[in-house]
Amino acid sequence: MSGLVTIDSVSLRRGGAPWFPVSGEYHFSRGRPESWERELSRMKAGGLGLVASYLIWNIHEPVRGRRRWDGECDFRRFVQVAGDVGLDVVARIGPWAHAEARFGGFPDWLQELPVGLRTNDPAYLEIVDDWYADVARQLDGLVRDADHPDAPVVSFQVENELYDQPDHLATLRAMAEKHGLSSGVWTATGWGGAQLPLDVLVPVYAGYPEGFWEPAEVEWPEFGEMHFRFSEVRDDLSVGADLRAGEVLAPAVTEDRRHPFLTCELGAGMNVSYHRRPHVDPADVAAISVAKLGSGSVWQGWYIYCGGSQVLGLHESHESGYPNDMPLLDYDYFSPIGPAGTLRPHYHLLRRQHLLLARWGHELAPMPATIGPITTARSAVRSNGGRGYLFVNNHQPAVRALPAADGVQLDQDLDGHRVVVPSAPVRVGSGTYFIWPLRCAYGEVGALTGTIQPMTEIDTPDGPVAIFAETPGIDVELDLELADDQRVVGASAHETPAGTRWMPDLPPGPDCVVTVGSTRLVILDDACANRLWQVRVDGREHVLLWEGGLFVADDQVVLERWTDATEVLSLPALGGATPDAIGPFARQVFADHEPSRAVTVRTVAEATGAAPTRRGGSQQRLSAPIDDDFTMAAVIEIDVPIPDDEPNAVLQVQWDGDVARAYVGDRLVSDQFWAGRPWELDVDTWRHDLAEQPLRLEILPWNGVSDYFVDPRVRHRRVPGVAVVRSASLVLASPVRIDREPA
Repeated sequence: MSGLVTIDSVSLRRGGAPWFPVSGEYHFSRGRPESWERELSRMKAGGLGLVASYLIWNIHEPVRGRRRWDGECDFRRFVQVAGDVGLDVVARIGPWAHAEARFGGFPDWLQELPVGLRTNDPAYLEIVDDWYADVARQLDGLVRDADHPDAPVVSFQVENELYDQPDHLATLRAMAEKHGLSSGVWTATGWGGAQLPLDVLVPVYAGYPEGFWEPAEVEWPEFGEMHFRFSEVRDDLSVGADLRAGEVLAPAVTEDRRHPFLTCELGAGMNVSYHRRPHVDPADVAAISVAKLGSGSVWQGWYIYCGGSQVLGLHESHESGYPNDMPLLDYDYFSPIGPAGTLRPHYHLLRRQHLLLARWGHELAPMPATIGPITTARSAVRSNGGRGYLFVNNHQPAVRALPAADGVQLDQDLDGHRVVVPSAPVRVGSGTYFIWPLRCAYGEVGALTGTIQPMTEIDTPDGPVAIFAETPGIDVELDLELADDQRVVGASAHETPAGTRWMPDLPPGPDCVVTVGSTRLVILDDACANRLWQVRVDGREHVLLWEGGLFVADDQVVLERWTDATEVLSLPALGGATPDAIGPFARQVFADHEPSRAVTVRTVAEATGAAPTRRGGSQQRLSAPIDDDFTMAAVIEIDVPIPDDEPNAVLQVQWDGDVARAYVGDRLVSDQFWAGRPWELDVDTWRHDLAEQPLRLEILPWNGVSDYFVDPRVRHRRVPGVAVVRSASLVLASPVRIDREPA
């Protein structure tokens, strides 16, 4: 989207108008260049408007003076591809990144120099200046400014997790700008009580439901609960605390309020370390999003949104003095888009919210937050001008699940308008979270308050269509403020103590349509809402209902058939749709297909022992097995026949043990610390090699002593001496393209 990006005390602005950005982290240098366009297109289809990415210095320049900007290091090409698919870019230019990289991304040669790293030491600044100059050359013409109003790079972040060097942070911005890296929005991480030059850099914040950096004996980190509550507190002192060698920081005396609440690292999942292997559930991610939105966020930034693979030898580890031993290659993070390209359930849960923000975020951004208007449930209201949204979150992770909340009802004055929703107090079930509209306008409906979550609105030849999702466990009711001559079709009026409420005649689903004048309100059931997509094809907005993957390429809709679904609904109709409509949607049916295939698994050798317990790193935590330990590993071979016409094939492996490595021939291609989740391998990467030889897995069993943390729900599967593959299958995306116009 074009328009210069700026920031004021309330929100970001694009082209002078309020703007609510949604970004997701994708490390281009940890992905495959041939997959960039596909993954960026999936991010766009997931409702994101920006991609954020670190430049991890040691990947580009492991040897001083031999800097790479080709292949997986081709930042310029990555930015161009992002712009081509419709994403703006946040460049996190370091020089220090963290990102679970060796020395935080500093090359070994830099780490070893006798200079004051991450300070204004002139010797260090001279080296960084050369790095920034080269970054600027890669981005020549790609940074948005008055001369390049459509360029993709709209924001820069300098450094990361630097707490007490405000002068140095200001110097970094000045150095970057000297080389032409200009931006209306310069940021730095503000968590940990960071001291920032607030007239120079805008603080951005984090919010994780779990942390691989916590001690193994902690069942749920102390910081976790704050991110599921509505709060005016932005800072989380725990993020990055493991690297501060026990130093305890205090929050800033007064959190900065000259700038709005921006996030850059909301936990879209969580990585694993050897000593701590947490589970983050999809609903945990969606609930944190609701909590931050209700707390006043005006930028939802996800980390990691698209997983990847570490460069061998450049991972955070005890060997490099870090407190956590990380996998050699695995950087899955249980991200919404997995490293192999699969779409996790929270990809769909978040898309529901992202569509709302894409359509109405410019209205939400200037709305201030009021925390806790409902005393019986965690709640917040954001409103102005007599309109707004109610946010309720009754979800926490399974280890600290919240009970059902009774007596939930909002009764509040919005600028002289009394709003009561629902019409009578209701029970909000454990795990339930939602966003409800308060006197919002949709087409000819001047004001709607309801127990439904807005998703999007589009114009069609037959008038506007607004689409909503039901709230599980709560009846749908609409408070419609109608003009005298307006009629309602598809719903019945009911008198309640709070006034007239309209109840749809049909249960939620694609055919649940309430019509007011020329405006149709479609209320989807919860499962169907996870299948809602919105895309722009040939200059026209379309919404589709499809269970699988979906993105736009060459101005065509590409459906990925990850499931056995055979039906897609579209509005307005896309090519191949039949006259037998469902509600306002045209229908298209495909032939049956096989989304997964069995593969042959052979045990070549049983495990003969387990790795001994070791400790290391700056905090003497459990260390991962070393190469020599794998002489005792079980050896399993898997034949992986990949069809020639399959552009995206993923091997899913369920295994039990401690640590596993995957090889094609003698090449290590993947690894995983066992945490109870399937191992997804992007075997398409090695399809030609696998045609001639099997994939080889080496699995070490748990030694029964190293008491690393795993989620309580899978601990029963952690058994000493066991190193097995339980099941394996080849999952096929089987893409189908849809023509632009109906037949």
